[in-house]
Amino acid sequence: MNTVLIVGGGAAGMLAGIAAAMKGSTVHIFEKNEKLGKKVFITGKGRCNVTNACDTEELFGNVVTNAKFLYSSFYGFTNFDMMNLLEELGCTLKTERGNRVFPASDKSSDVIRVLNQRLLDLGVTIHYRADVKKLLIESGSITGLVVNISGKKEQFMADSVIIACGGFSYQLTGSTGDGYELAKEAGHTVTELSPALVPFVVEEPMIKELQGLSLRNIEATISRGKKIVYQEFGEMLFTHYGVSGPVLLSASSYAAKELKKGPLTLSIDLKPALTVEQLDNRLLRDFDEAMNKQFKNSLNQLYPAKLVPVMIDRSQISPEKKVNEITKEERIRIIELTKAFTLTLTVLRAYNEAIITQGGVTVKEVNPSSMESKLVPGLYFAGEVLDLDAVTGGFNLQIAWSTGWAAGTAAGEEKDK
Repeated sequence: MNTVLIVGGGAAGMLAGIAAAMKGSTVHIFEKNEKLGKKVFITGKGRCNVTNACDTEELFGNVVTNAKFLYSSFYGFTNFDMMNLLEELGCTLKTERGNRVFPASDKSSDVIRVLNQRLLDLGVTIHYRADVKKLLIESGSITGLVVNISGKKEQFMADSVIIACGGFSYQLTGSTGDGYELAKEAGHTVTELSPALVPFVVEEPMIKELQGLSLRNIEATISRGKKIVYQEFGEMLFTHYGVSGPVLLSASSYAAKELKKGPLTLSIDLKPALTVEQLDNRLLRDFDEAMNKQFKNSLNQLYPAKLVPVMIDRSQISPEKKVNEITKEERIRIIELTKAFTLTLTVLRAYNEAIITQGGVTVKEVNPSSMESKLVPGLYFAGEVLDLDAVTGGFNLQIAWSTGWAAGTAAGEEKDK
């Protein structure tokens, strides 16, 4: 009987376990925590953005790093395959704005519960509080693992081992980079690591005044000089230290490497739907209605209340000035500020706030159709431990599901002895 050992019981590990067991293999999952899917549990603010219901072809455009590597695995186990699997197991799904797919109950625990039950129904043995210490490699091939289970060291022999223990992000869930160390032990190269899908820190002290302000339908552009690093429409949030929200979390994946070279400029178009001319007409209308008011009391139609004092300060127009005294030059200044509200991005926040880790086991050393190591036969990788990452919207979980399924299916095949 073929034996498959899986390191990590998160998204990739659970799917790998199901796929390997469906091939008839004896499967053991070693999970560091007291339950499976601890990181899945907190994704999507506890709702679990399972996948994205876009056309499968569109998945690739949302992958930031090594999209081509995912061709076989994305088509081998698609976003629709994942949705069908969960529905068949009894977890009803719903699709929201941006094709984001969630459990109908809004409870991530329902996703974990049905996958856990499927593993048990297939006879998979799950070892909790199991800390994998070492790969056993003989004559260049994998033969098993050394595992510390509840303080006791044990050896497990196997035909295949799948490393699916995540990255560095959300370390309280057990993602402490063990997979990178095991990969290096097997001779694999691990690319430079960085927190990703993570908020930015901003240099300007006035950012504290905007804390808690959420803006919809803005366009964010991140650049260094004339080089544009990232540009996208969406929602953002100001925090006490900087900027966050969907559009900027996605931006962090594109800007991480650039930011290591030095600060970047974030330019926010607060009214991307309006041309400069349209915005000027809008401003003239607002000023006509507030002609005898002070400048500080004339902008509430244009900006959220929290933003008004900051915009007044940046415009360098006296807040007490009467609206009917504002010059054309001053009006142009307001328009320019509205179309390009700039901030200086200094660093990314730490791994404990990152949704994922950018970087990982280099995909050049892994077979894209099976996820098997090109260096050590019988060793496989799946999920975040690989140098693969995507923007927000369910795409990172789909990477985990698809690579987990590919690894489990290949590892679960009976090996020629």
